Amino acid sequence: MAKNNIVEYKQGENRKVDQLVELVNQEIANFSVLYTKLHNYHWYVDGPHFFSLHVKLEELYDEVTAHMDDLAERLLALGAKPVATLKEQLDIATIKEATGKEETEKMIQTIISDFEQLSQEFSKAIELAEENTDQVTGDMFVGIQKSFEKHTWMLRAYLKK
Repeated sequence: MAKNNIVEYKQGENRKVDQLVELVNQEIANFSVLYTKLHNYHWYVDGPHFFSLHVKLEELYDEVTAHMDDLAERLLALGAKPVATLKEQLDIATIKEATGKEETEKMIQTIISDFEQLSQEFSKAIELAEENTDQVTGDMFVGIQKSFEKHTWMLRAYLKK
């Protein structure tokens, strides 16, 4: 089953591995939705903090894109297939799209909520990766979780008045 410490995925051979692949795909879908949401907010943010938030939102959607790509490539390396269409992604994503009508403060609060929700989901993926002795996938989620927790702290600090 393993070549050069890479666990090869064969659908249906191991339910826990199947669950991990499903969770990774769910997070790929979430990153796709989050990327679009952050881009929406980047375009529509306004107010006295426009310049700093415009730049921060771009930084966040660039980071989310990198995470999405890394996880998709991880699945491919394992012999699994990442979800790659918007329909598939919207069907399994657990976070919601932006409405396009959010005020700036609501945008930031929504990002905080999304990051907190995803961080909780990452904990389940980390647990499943550990059960499958897939340290690489688990480590990827630990790194993403660390980054999201830092962003959450900073965004909360921004909202304090």
